[in-house]
Amino acid sequence: MKRLVFLLLLAACNQAPPATAPAKPTQEIPGPNLATLTDSAAPAALLAYGRQYPGSGVIIKTRLGNIRVKLYDDTPIHKANFLLLARKGVFDETMFNRVVKDFAVQGGQTYNARTIRLKRYRLPPEFRAGHFHHKGALGMARYDDEKNPGRLSSNTDFYFVVGERLAPNQSQAMAGRRLTPAQTQAYAAVGGVPSLDGQYTVFGEVIEGQEVIDKIANEPVESDKWPVKDIGIKVEVVK
Repeated sequence: MKRLVFLLLLAACNQAPPATAPAKPTQEIPGPNLATLTDSAAPAALLAYGRQYPGSGVIIKTRLGNIRVKLYDDTPIHKANFLLLARKGVFDETMFNRVVKDFAVQGGQTYNARTIRLKRYRLPPEFRAGHFHHKGALGMARYDDEKNPGRLSSNTDFYFVVGERLAPNQSQAMAGRRLTPAQTQAYAAVGGVPSLDGQYTVFGEVIEGQEVIDKIANEPVESDKWPVKDIGIKVEVVK
């Protein structure tokens, strides 16, 4: 856990305080009010935001290096949500909070009270046949089917697929459905987790910095899979 450091400010007796420049007004970041979004209101608001404020992807900065991510245009709700939260600085308060070697690394949670209090609206699934869980795929986490039969995505909890290389018969068995030749080849060449296909929305992929994800996946973790040494996140939107 983070230690809280308290700073004690001492004022000298009989000493006038130094003149200070007037505070500059804080520039409000455009976009929907995160405190008012709901499961039903979020899709339309995010689609409108994405049309007005597009972006091609993000750079996720960590102490282990940077990860450059392309966001898919055909998952517009998830894409717009990720861009909105990145621009509003929400992800900058979070860290990678669940690391499962040879499976996935998940981010979007923190000890910070503000993010914990962030309204937990959810996103409708945007499953696309061409987007699958190969190594380096970016997906959005969710509650299991019993609590969430509609398979609605979390608004903040994202993950990168790590997985393992799989022979064609292995990936086919894990997928539980017929894979395309391109998918079978990808699972054999770079690896992944085909059992997640059609269950969680994939809305982007790593285009630079896969080695950083591999480093994160190999970090020592606590019993709850939280890294022993926190891996904070800073996100920059790429136009």
